[in-house]
Amino acid sequence: MSEGLLTLGRRYVRDACLYAAKEALVGRFLNDALRERPRQRVAGGPLGTRFALDTRDLIQRYLYLFGVWEPHVTRWLESRLRPGDVMVDVGANIGVFSVLASRLVGETGRVVAVEASPAFHQRLLQHVELNGCRNVRAVNAAVSDRREKLRFVLASSANMGANSIVPYEGPAESSFEAEALPLTEVLELDEVVRARVVKVDVEGAEGAVVRGLEPLLDLIPPDAEIAVEVTPERMARLGESAEELLGTMRRHGFHVYRLPNDYAPAAYARAVRHPVAPVRWRGPIEGETQLIFSRVDAEQLD
Repeated sequence: MSEGLLTLGRRYVRDACLYAAKEALVGRFLNDALRERPRQRVAGGPLGTRFALDTRDLIQRYLYLFGVWEPHVTRWLESRLRPGDVMVDVGANIGVFSVLASRLVGETGRVVAVEASPAFHQRLLQHVELNGCRNVRAVNAAVSDRREKLRFVLASSANMGANSIVPYEGPAESSFEAEALPLTEVLELDEVVRARVVKVDVEGAEGAVVRGLEPLLDLIPPDAEIAVEVTPERMARLGESAEELLGTMRRHGFHVYRLPNDYAPAAYARAVRHPVAPVRWRGPIEGETQLIFSRVDAEQLD
């Protein structure tokens, strides 16, 4: 596919309304072409945000193509955050959600963006500056339930979101060590008592992160909600359990809700146009699952 056709195809995906044609175009052509012949571009995201993107990476490629990463989570954040709120973004990566939250909480709010990777932290700082985010406190640290040194491995730059402490035996793109802290040592008291959203995306380490968060669960506001991407298989390799995590949240009065997180390129176009709200989840956690914990007792979070 030529450069001109790539540009036209991306414009069609962003602007047109015919889902079936978009799904075929992305699934059969654009996703592979942008991965194999990557572009480095500054492109727009939600609410006028801008990001310097490399389409080799899944997150950046989808943001370049669709103008949004994880549309269901994006919709949930936009429905939750208001001026003056605080969001805590654990596993902030290059800062997509941190920058979006910065727009939503405004000058009187704050975003605490926590990222373990020094390289991703620098990209996060780049995007904070690019978007003029004066309300973001960026922290280059890992998060756990205690102070410890952790080794992270990135299997491939084709998915930078997969940086993980889960043991990995295959060839790795890169690795690094980072000092880990519990959130009780990362967050300031004012940030805790004003927190409206805590988002955790740590590729298998969510059990330790939530244990470290537990002492703060009764200090955050009653209407605070917590998003955790749960990966049972990776958790198990670290000796962790998704059920233990759910039990911790339930002990503190939280109910469990679920959001879809299908990353198949053909499904993304429809999700962008029709993001859904979190729905109550009472079943087991099987496979990678995006959970929302809320003290609201309902069948769906509006």
